[in-house]
Amino acid sequence: MAVHVTEKAAARIRENLAKQNIPTGGLRLGVKGGGCSGLSYVMRYEQATKAGDKIFEENGARLFVDLKSYLYLKGMTLDWKGSLMHQSFVFINPNASKTCSCGHSFSV
Repeated sequence: MAVHVTEKAAARIRENLAKQNIPTGGLRLGVKGGGCSGLSYVMRYEQATKAGDKIFEENGARLFVDLKSYLYLKGMTLDWKGSLMHQSFVFINPNASKTCSCGHSFSV
């Protein structure tokens, strides 16, 4: 089961990689303990994958996910929502049984 990225999110990822001068890199998605719902999403831009990573490419963007995080992220879609007041990635995670109001923390 893949981790998906929408065209809007992919465009933002490509833009951020270009700004950071990482043209062949990708966005690492992960999960760590913490946050108001128990688990938090972690994101950072990286030049290359690490051993054991799952790599997903969609709409011209690459996502790197470690195997432990993949258990919580499989089937997820990463989207981008933006307005004048607020801009952020949005996690649409079918594995989450509960999310916090900010959308960056969840429980399974």
